[in-house]
Amino acid sequence: MTDSAPLNVLFLCTHNSARSILAEGLLNHLGKGRFKAYSAGSSPRESQQPNPMALDTLAHAGISIEGLSSKSWDVFATPDAPHMDLVITVCDNAAGEVCPYWPGQPATAHWGYADPSALEGDEAQRMEAFRQTLHLIRRRLEIFVNLPMSSLNKVALEKTARELAAT
Repeated sequence: MTDSAPLNVLFLCTHNSARSILAEGLLNHLGKGRFKAYSAGSSPRESQQPNPMALDTLAHAGISIEGLSSKSWDVFATPDAPHMDLVITVCDNAAGEVCPYWPGQPATAHWGYADPSALEGDEAQRMEAFRQTLHLIRRRLEIFVNLPMSSLNKVALEKTARELAAT
């Protein structure tokens, strides 16, 4: 990785509709070109789309939702896919699944978050769950994006990303 090339980060979840979408949008917003975030799911449903509440939460936070879509993680295991430097699972289901082979063997970490789309309640309660999840993701990503790029080689990257799981 060079100083001019952005660090590619893939966020994984089961359906790629809520947590991984929030993380992708937020890192692209906070990363200011130093990072390029992507997201995917281990088993997105047919015709899966990002959860409308995830998109609303990002938009209300001033984060672009342009280009966000639900897709299978298989898209990123092909030879012509962007090379990933870091793969982060954001749900416990995806963390326990056998991942495809990632070209270049990127660093990996698990940052577990409760699924805001699983909350039962009225619309206001569900929107609050999405806002809280975005806040939790933001706490980790703000630390992550402010690390010096020199500390983001593969070994340091994996160690740092795993340590951030405890925050």
